[in-house]
Amino acid sequence: MKTIAAFDIGGTTLKMGLVSSEGNIIQHEKITIPNFDGELILAGISEYTKKHDVAGVAISAPGYINPKTGFITMGGAIRAFDNFPLREYLEEKTGLPVTVENDANCVALCEKWVGGAQDLENFLCMTIGTGIGGGIFIDGKLYSGSRFRAGEFGYLFSDRPGSYEPGRYTMNQTTTMLVLRRQYAAHKGKNLNEVTGEEIFAAYDSHDPIAKKLIHDFYNGLCAGLYNLIYCFDPSHIFIGGGITDRSTFLAELKHHMAFFGLRDTELEIVTNKNQAGLLGAVYHHLSRVQRVCNP
Repeated sequence: MKTIAAFDIGGTTLKMGLVSSEGNIIQHEKITIPNFDGELILAGISEYTKKHDVAGVAISAPGYINPKTGFITMGGAIRAFDNFPLREYLEEKTGLPVTVENDANCVALCEKWVGGAQDLENFLCMTIGTGIGGGIFIDGKLYSGSRFRAGEFGYLFSDRPGSYEPGRYTMNQTTTMLVLRRQYAAHKGKNLNEVTGEEIFAAYDSHDPIAKKLIHDFYNGLCAGLYNLIYCFDPSHIFIGGGITDRSTFLAELKHHMAFFGLRDTELEIVTNKNQAGLLGAVYHHLSRVQRVCNP
């Protein structure tokens, strides 16, 4: 069987790979996407697909996505994809069957297919990056919601709304790596582009008081969101993804802060396939829709 060309669209990068129907990544690479450029993303997908003999195209993308039609109502970080028929566009360009699914849902699908959730029925995935995303498995099936917005954990309130518009008090506005970088840059008098997450956590490890305060608030915001999710869904496990999980002490630190909230029955774990989860989950979705190999 031919391989599937898989793509994971992010706010700053486009990951690309060739994946077998057994879930093996044969080859992968990535390109930088400046300024959330939708045209550059489409060109990258088309060019990569033309270079390889593949059976289909599987895409993981941000936003509100109908997984049956591949129509994107809201493109998340890629606002050029608002109200865009991505599947239809790419099928015309490539002549191949194309599937599209939300990126955080793809992480959850990957965990169910070739990760730590293979034997689990009720679990969640939370992705931490430019925004906060999520995937929900209930009774062994991915739950998308009536308008394909389920799992948008970033819109959970992290604080009681005040006098500003409600969106300012959500996790997306208070508890992401982008927010953490902005806060640290403001305190240090630097431009945002000069500050990385690695720098902030290095300062935290060196007991910098600003970094310690900001990261404490960051963890507290994550834990507040997890607390709400645990009481809403009663999952056996929550798998955490995103670049921050490359920090070797992240999970221990998260659990340390979570102890204050008193919930210990739900297991917190790192996603099994880390940065490749989006590619693998997109292929799992593709196989279920096009080749009927599996039934998520």
